[in-house]
Amino acid sequence: MYILALKNSYNLFLNIFSVAREEVVHVLCFDVSEEELKVGLKPSDTQRLHIHNAYSDPLGWTGHPNFTAQQFILEDLANLVKQTSQPKPAVLVIDSLSWILRHKTPPAVCQTLQQLRKGGAVRAVIGLLHTDMHQRGTVGSVCHLATSLISVAPGVRGKEAVARVTKRSKSGKVMQDEEIFCIAEDFTVTILSKASHAEHKTNSTEEEQADPTANLTFNLRLSDSELEAKQKLTLPFVFSKEKKTALLHPGPGSGRILYEPDANDDYDQEDPDDDLDV
Repeated sequence: MYILALKNSYNLFLNIFSVAREEVVHVLCFDVSEEELKVGLKPSDTQRLHIHNAYSDPLGWTGHPNFTAQQFILEDLANLVKQTSQPKPAVLVIDSLSWILRHKTPPAVCQTLQQLRKGGAVRAVIGLLHTDMHQRGTVGSVCHLATSLISVAPGVRGKEAVARVTKRSKSGKVMQDEEIFCIAEDFTVTILSKASHAEHKTNSTEEEQADPTANLTFNLRLSDSELEAKQKLTLPFVFSKEKKTALLHPGPGSGRILYEPDANDDYDQEDPDDDLDV
């Protein structure tokens, strides 16, 4: 699933056909009309394009709507795509998710997107999201479902735009690309510059570890003579081999306990331990 996150309000949906080329495309139009979307398209593109008008009556006020925001559920979307016969699963384009999120809760929208992603009704879902219209949590929840995220913003020069692409693979690897491009009057895209890098976990052994004793006012390191004296030092309560042998194998006359009874001792010859009975 692709999420096209735009910070500005102009429509760049015509560039999506470079992604879905040679594919049957279903478009849910909420932001622009069908006539505006078809402007500049070739007849070969319109033959593969199936537009579902949600622009004229998005809430069903006329009683005969083509598609409404409340129909954004898996069953209705699957039936919508099945109306046209195609050998392969089609591509679903949503223009835009921002309109749907204004009339449906974010959990319901995310659940439908997740079902579309795993249900097999469509091959791919491309959604347009105006990030400046929603809270950060809503934008993060929707973008978290996407395998590819394209963030488009105006460039420094007038006709330039910047696209930041984030791709997530199943292995967890994240690729980030940044492209500066411009669009001609015939809707051809020209890439002016491109940069990419991969995010990966760095190995801890390769990282330089700072020395915690580098900037101390006192010395924690031992000289060779101090280290030798430390190794020769016999610590208390540490038994040498000779002491262990003497304790485990006592000689004659060792190991005896001498005890002199006291006059106040309570000593019973019959049962010395009767005081322990309970």
